[in-house]
Amino acid sequence: MSKLLITGRQRLSGEVCVQGAKNSALPVLAATLLTKGENVIFNCPSLSDVDASCEILRYLGCEATRSDQTLLIRCDGVARTDIPDSLMRKTRSSIVFLGAVLARTGRARLSFPGGCEIGPRPIDMHLKALRALGADIREQHGVLDCRAPYGLRGAKISLSFPSVGATEDIMIAAALASGTTTISNAAREPEICDLADYLNKCGARIDGAGEGVIYIEGVSSLHGAAHSIIPDRIVAATLMSCAAVTGSELTLRGAVSRHLGAVIPVFEESGCRVTVSEQGIRISAPRRLRSMRLVRTMPYPGFPTDAQAPLTAAACTADGTTVFIENIFENRYRHIAELTRMGASIRTEGKVAVVEGVPALYGASVEATDLRGAAALVTAALCAEGTSAVSGVRYLERGYENFDIVLRSLGADIRKV
Repeated sequence: MSKLLITGRQRLSGEVCVQGAKNSALPVLAATLLTKGENVIFNCPSLSDVDASCEILRYLGCEATRSDQTLLIRCDGVARTDIPDSLMRKTRSSIVFLGAVLARTGRARLSFPGGCEIGPRPIDMHLKALRALGADIREQHGVLDCRAPYGLRGAKISLSFPSVGATEDIMIAAALASGTTTISNAAREPEICDLADYLNKCGARIDGAGEGVIYIEGVSSLHGAAHSIIPDRIVAATLMSCAAVTGSELTLRGAVSRHLGAVIPVFEESGCRVTVSEQGIRISAPRRLRSMRLVRTMPYPGFPTDAQAPLTAAACTADGTTVFIENIFENRYRHIAELTRMGASIRTEGKVAVVEGVPALYGASVEATDLRGAAALVTAALCAEGTSAVSGVRYLERGYENFDIVLRSLGADIRKV
């Protein structure tokens, strides 16, 4: 098992290109199942979650090959309708293949997804929506057996919560359904817009992505297309946290400021100077941060839950008290116990975490149990006195491409062993 050895108190400096977004790449890869012909997916990060999606595509009969940051995918040879449990368990996002396989073949048989244990991500919204589109779904012994022998048909669907995964699953399934589908209370994240852009390039007819109501007019077929994945706003927020906690100055090339509309003001409140341009974002941090008072995670355009953990680490040495309220996932504070091993002063109750800034954190052996928690521990280790050993690197590699190499290029004392 790999771990990261990080000696803290090193100031970072320089410029880094923000990788492609994991949360955009995964639904786009699933959506390629609907197409015939070649797909060229640019700026696709090399991550274990992306590798897992490619394994699923290959199992189903697709061709998927990588050349640097580009994936070439051809799905003309789809020959299966099932996805084995061993592949479904590799990533939580695998559930988005449900709508894709069903729309392409008229049948899908798969188990429940795996991934990070950060609290329940119920798939009932997925199943309810697909049933509204005409699917017959039976659940037995942890397996979903879905059939739509006469194809899916458009429907009006209202989500009880603006779930990103459910919105993506419906968009993909409805793209080839007969008639028009309307999604009310749809998720508005930039990754939703990126999926819609890709599908529309393939010949789909999707309007309203990024707004509360999305309209999908089904078409009879889709063709392959070339598409570039958007930059990862969560990786950008994590790198901003790394700069903030070390009193550093970084330039994030490619970062899209409008995707970070709820994040940038929080860093500015902490005393950081943030400059945005068409080329990216530049952040310059003070020697010691100010507290950020209240950070409340919400669906987009609110503060993203995925950015909460690394920002919590940054708040640990800020001057004053910061209160976090986690409204999306109930187990998002699993990294807190490890931060306290490093000397952090944090109290939690339910969905609230109160962070009292301390003069310094100290190196310790800590273990990550989820993706964003791993990012938080790396962020904390960068400012800690002495050396920290961060294990659970496999979680970090689900969403951050060569993160140790990126940080080392910026001046961090970090190595993977």
